[in-house]
Amino acid sequence: MNLHIPAPPCVAPGAPSPRLATGNTLRWGIVSTGGIVTSVLPDLASLHDAEIVAVSSRSQDKADAFAAEHGIARAYGDAGQPGYERMFADPEVEIIYIGTPHGQHFEVAAAALKAGKHVVCEKSLTINAAEARQLVALASEHRLFLMEAIWSRFLPAVHRGFEIINSGEIGEPSWLHADLGFTAPYDRTWRLWDPVAGGGALLDLGVYPFTWALGIMGFPQSLTVSGHLNADGVDSQDSLTLSYPGSKHAQLMLSLTGSGPRQATVVGTGGWLRTGAPLHNPSRLEVHPQGGAYREESFEPIGKNYVWQFREATRCVQEGLLQSPTIPWEHSVATMALFDGARAQLGLTYRNDAMR
Repeated sequence: MNLHIPAPPCVAPGAPSPRLATGNTLRWGIVSTGGIVTSVLPDLASLHDAEIVAVSSRSQDKADAFAAEHGIARAYGDAGQPGYERMFADPEVEIIYIGTPHGQHFEVAAAALKAGKHVVCEKSLTINAAEARQLVALASEHRLFLMEAIWSRFLPAVHRGFEIINSGEIGEPSWLHADLGFTAPYDRTWRLWDPVAGGGALLDLGVYPFTWALGIMGFPQSLTVSGHLNADGVDSQDSLTLSYPGSKHAQLMLSLTGSGPRQATVVGTGGWLRTGAPLHNPSRLEVHPQGGAYREESFEPIGKNYVWQFREATRCVQEGLLQSPTIPWEHSVATMALFDGARAQLGLTYRNDAMR
């Protein structure tokens, strides 16, 4: 598989703020009132052409409280039907952001697309490739925008890292190492450890190291995985080796049991590049060309840096695109297929696997 994630032009210093309007204002509905939504909402709200008009939750009380706290006009809780379905029937809502656990992504995104709404869905897009293919088919059938919210992929630091590597400054990439982990206290009801929610290190953390590996080296010729499943069948730690023609390799480490350097290192035939920590939101790049001067490049965040993905989604909808050129549908589907292969080696299954 030779798919590569295309690198859009690097965001140059002094470029217009991503918060500035690029077209007609989009009216957003938010699914979930959880932690990730609380984190990203201020960045979405900061776009001059975004209006957050509704929020849904399973609990009407939670939806009401969240709406009041964030100045959102309408709140939808479960009342004879899921709150998100009630919100999707609201004609004022044009585009949906889904911040539920992985296990709910497919059913919520599918309902949104069937209701005629554009969708930005948190990573991982689905539990498996079968679900991802069905969402893509629905988006295509209904002529609606669908994007996996891999926010790191739109960051100026990541764009710049890809630009440096593609320029040949460190030669031809030959191997890559990336790790991401933290200590997640065990709680069977927390989405990270809940198998029904799609818990585990692979689906929650994997897209970030994979962004560097797939963006630089493409999809691998083969994948070798080892890891640990807890008593609930959830993966707490994974080690993945991606192999490419010509003896190129990428080695990735994911963990819910401890935090390491949380960096990506790319080694080429003419030098190496390393991100600052954490690799999914780096503020610094280190460039070490052989025979050249070492340098660092720094990047100032805008808000929490989620604004870049929402600018991309907004721009795409305003321009009538169905998918982002940076994270096209084929990449999300292929990545889920890669995760399916990793899970097969780990013996990791989810309830959703038997439902599609």
